[in-house]
Amino acid sequence: MPDALLTWRIAHIALDEDTILWRSADIEQERRVAIYDLIEDNSFKPVRAAAAGHNGPYKLQLAVRDGRLSMQISDTSDQELETLILGLARFRRPIRDYFAICDSYYQAIRKSTAAEIETIDMARRGVHNNAAELLLERLDGKVETDFATARRLFTLICVLHIKG
Repeated sequence: MPDALLTWRIAHIALDEDTILWRSADIEQERRVAIYDLIEDNSFKPVRAAAAGHNGPYKLQLAVRDGRLSMQISDTSDQELETLILGLARFRRPIRDYFAICDSYYQAIRKSTAAEIETIDMARRGVHNNAAELLLERLDGKVETDFATARRLFTLICVLHIKG
């Protein structure tokens, strides 16, 4: 892996467990897979921290507080570099749609035909992709990242919205 890829990346990610009240086995699996995939392959360059000479890799703590996403960025020695706050109002519908389509998908896996599952999965990917594009827009000028990283981060943002 080139040095830039080792530098501009998330090395560790954590979710504020106080934010999450409950999650099903399906959602817990989504969380585990998203975190594993994110750590294995991501691109993450916080613009202000990088400009200040903090080259990463980074630790990222995600939380939802007062309807806003808090992204606390630290270096690997736990020195806090910056905290980004993103309003989540524009994400309410994508999050709601994503939960609805995921629920349909999990139900379909248990009792539908392969063609029905594939149709629902395509819709699920579409909702997920649109939400990742929205996240990329919201991070513009704050964090340089790629589509795959934004997609996985959106999954984790959804996990933070589970209220039981």
